[in-house]
Amino acid sequence: MLADLLNTVIETVQGMNLWLVAGIAFLGLLLETSLFVGFLVPGDATLLVTATSVTSFERWGLIVIAAVLGALAGESIGYALGRWLGPTLKRSWLGRRIGLENWAQAETLLAQRGGLAVFVSRFLPVFHSLVPVTAGMARMRYRKFMAWTLPACLLWAVAYVSVGAFATSSFQQLSTQLHWAGFIFAAIIAVFVLVMWLAKRWLSKRVATQLAADTKPDPSTVP
Repeated sequence: MLADLLNTVIETVQGMNLWLVAGIAFLGLLLETSLFVGFLVPGDATLLVTATSVTSFERWGLIVIAAVLGALAGESIGYALGRWLGPTLKRSWLGRRIGLENWAQAETLLAQRGGLAVFVSRFLPVFHSLVPVTAGMARMRYRKFMAWTLPACLLWAVAYVSVGAFATSSFQQLSTQLHWAGFIFAAIIAVFVLVMWLAKRWLSKRVATQLAADTKPDPSTVP
């Protein structure tokens, strides 16, 4: 049954050493925000799973901090790679696999929106790994880069860890009274994931529309 499976997962995670759970959150987010690897590592799922270990405010805070530090570390590595190896990286086999269009869009987004592009990219597929590298290539000041990416990483981590912890707490409180408490847990996570998917989809469309408008030739300049 779903409740039994959830109990097993939650008890397993809560039985792990807290620092090990925090380390998993840190490593998962570091990889999720890293170039190339970030396209394969599901940072959202990592946070939701580690959030099931939350049984107190202190545990919540530690997981959030670990996630934010992991994301910042991954994005800092991307920034450094862009700053020192940008053109070479872009021309490499892996760089070409990302696609010239994705590189061009990341560069245009950063050129047109600056720090705001760094903030928004945290919530966009592909761009969350590409924009840090592009920022390094563009020689954006590291202090400015961090000033924009820190609040985005914090907002993202707080949202996922809070929802994961809330769903876990709700399930544990109701599981002794309702045999279908597992479906409440699943519903909370499903609604949150759907809302985030819709938000990312809307934001992606807005960015795509803006990029298309920014790259469209001005009719007044056409001979």
